Parts: sequence; C-alpha cells; structure tokens
Amino acid sequence: MTIEKMTAQAANKYGFIAALDQSGGSTPKALGLYGVDESAWSSDEEMFALIHNMRARIIKSPAFTGDKVMGAILFERTMDGDIDGVPTAQYLWEERGVVPFLKVDKGLADTTDGVKMMKPMPDLDALLARAKAKGIFGTKMRSVIDAANPKGIAANVAQQFEVGKQILSHCLTPIIEPEVTITIVDKAAAEEMVLAEITKNLDGLPEGKQVMLKLSLPEKANLYKSLVDDPRIMRVVALSGGYSREEANARLAQNTGMIASFSRALTEGLSATQADSDFDAMLASTIDSIVAASRAG
Repeated sequence: MTIEKMTAQAANKYGFIAALDQSGGSTPKALGLYGVDESAWSSDEEMFALIHNMRARIIKSPAFTGDKVMGAILFERTMDGDIDGVPTAQYLWEERGVVPFLKVDKGLADTTDGVKMMKPMPDLDALLARAKAKGIFGTKMRSVIDAANPKGIAANVAQQFEVGKQILSHCLTPIIEPEVTITIVDKAAAEEMVLAEITKNLDGLPEGKQVMLKLSLPEKANLYKSLVDDPRIMRVVALSGGYSREEANARLAQNTGMIASFSRALTEGLSATQADSDFDAMLASTIDSIVAASRAG
C-alpha cells in the first residue's frame, strides 16, 4: 500500500517538493548562506555532516510535514544517513508524511552546443536498486540549457528521457530536469524548444508509465500547460533557478497546475545561529508562501 499512497500524494496533493539535494559542488555555498563558513570544516566528511545537520533540522521542523510539503529530494549521502536513528527516507515518509526522492545525476559535462549534458552514470542501476530498497519513491536528475540551440536542446532532452526509461525499469518515478538558465538572453526561445522536445520524447515512454518534469519558470505564463495536462506526466514542478523567493513565487502563481520544487528559495533566511523558535517560524512562513504560490497557479 505504501507505493500507492506515495503515488497518490505525488500525483495529486497540493504543496511542493523541497529540494534538499545540494551536492559536493554546491554544498559550501548552501552552508555559507546558512551562516556556516568554510572554516567550520576541514574535510568533505565534516562538510557533509554539517549539511546533513541542516537538512535534518529542516525535516524535523514542525511545519515540514506532508500537509504542505508533498515530497523532498535527497542527496545520496542524505539518503544513506539517519535522522534520530531512522534512515532518512523512512523518517521522511513514516514520521513526516513526505514522499522521498533521490538526486541521481553525477554532475554536468562541459558545454557542447549551448547545453551541459549529464555526466555518465555507470553505477546507476546499483544506485537505483539501493534507493528502491531504502524506500525511495522517485529520482531527480539535472542537466542545463544555456542557449536556444536546437541541436543541443534536442540532445539534452533525449538524454534525460533515455535515463528516465532506465529509472522506470526499476519501478521508480523519474523527475526529468532540463533546466533553462534564467539569465540567458534567448530564454523564451529555448523554452519553446524544450516544450517541443519533451512533447516529442513522451511518445517513447513505455505504455502506462509516467514521469515527472522539473522545469525553469517560463517567460510565457502557462507555456507548459499542455504538459501539465498530459496523462503521461504525473506532475510538473518548477525550480527557482536563482530567482529570489518573492519572484519565484510570483512567477509560479502565473502557471496553472505547476507546483514548486525550490532549494535556495526554500532555505532563504534560515541560519545556523537562529533559535529553534525563530528558525521554525521562518521556515513555516516560507513554506506557507510557496504553497500559496503553488495553489495560485
């Protein structure tokens, strides 16, 4: 019954997906914004322990429950860790009512044809099997689009769907994320190409299978409405992509049926030095604002 309940929540519940999946490259910046500078650690292990503590504090906060947080995306080390002695994915679902997802990509390759493809993932099958055993519902993988280059965007989206089919074969739900960089001058044109390529690649999905999409907030409101309405897509979620929380929420509210999957915009204003009451109040306010924007769309 657990998978059916998770599927129903992922497909239908209001709220948003919390992106708690900073990797080794982005962890120092995330910790810095949290008020922990690089002098606080002397090894990767110490750094990852600090980010795990930050994530655990967020997850255990009173406002962080399935009532408003539909799901949470975990970094592999977070999945392998515990919260109060309970494996993180199990804690998320059983104690907080939040559907657990896992970031599975291994970072970005160098730019080619205006895009950054995902690096090879030779150990993906083993990771997916481990994730499934740990109670993970779905996965997330990010690639980046830096220009409205038809060849690059076609290859980028095709790679996402190819890996997505591998993930589906493990009975996990992939979140396909071809992120369009928000600062590029031809963002609107790139997004039209992304829409066309996603629509084309949906025809290659196995019969009866669904994927989720995680997309940059588009320049044209409701650009992705056809994807929101497509039965092959379980959910379309939006990444904040560097927008402030205020702007990300405002843009999200213009897109019917999309919900948030924010990272930096979720943790904006949180600090390691805050008293728990202040931390919890700030997080609750943030969650309420993101949920309101998700509902407004």
